[in-house]
Amino acid sequence: MRSPFLQRLADLPDVLPIFPLSGAVVLPGVQLPLNIFEPRYLALVQAALASDHLIGMVQPRGPAEDEQLEIHRVGCAGRITSYSETNDGRIIVVLTGLCRFKVVQELPMQDGFRRIKPDWQAFALDLEDDEAGLAERDRFMGSLRAFCDRRSVEIPWDDVSNMADTDLVNLLCTHLPLDAEDKQALLETAPLGERATLMRGLMDMSAHASGLGTEHRH
Repeated sequence: MRSPFLQRLADLPDVLPIFPLSGAVVLPGVQLPLNIFEPRYLALVQAALASDHLIGMVQPRGPAEDEQLEIHRVGCAGRITSYSETNDGRIIVVLTGLCRFKVVQELPMQDGFRRIKPDWQAFALDLEDDEAGLAERDRFMGSLRAFCDRRSVEIPWDDVSNMADTDLVNLLCTHLPLDAEDKQALLETAPLGERATLMRGLMDMSAHASGLGTEHRH
């Protein structure tokens, strides 16, 4: 069931603050915890909390986040669904993925953080509840088991087995230990079926390479 706190397509903003972070993506419905301590990102979180609670997660085209690095042209907005302040000046936030976007234009920085003009239309299906399911879920789960076995990734299999197809694929895109460029390719693949096919191929290649066959701090 869709949360009543999540925005509809028509309500999404024309200006979005962004958090450039290599290796970290979020997809619709998935939670991403972030430990915020840099002044510019503390300012970003405070600005988001004062408005629509939305932050755009994007990956830079480089090894680390930096205000000068070029960013990928597709990211995903997450809504701050919980946060807590610590005595040492950090803010712990949980983003829940809402909708992907294309970067139309980068705007002048505000209080040290970057902002963009987003185009939401290409990923409008992210806000729908009726996306088609996986055609070969059993084969997908077999690839996932092989990947986790060979990469020593622990997964709560009972919970995963009962997840809806969209939630399962999006969760794995966000949290499996895949390369940053692989995560970006998954993020940019709009239809669920194509995203699942790409993910299965990436899992099979990674498992084969490993045996023949990731909270972020900022």
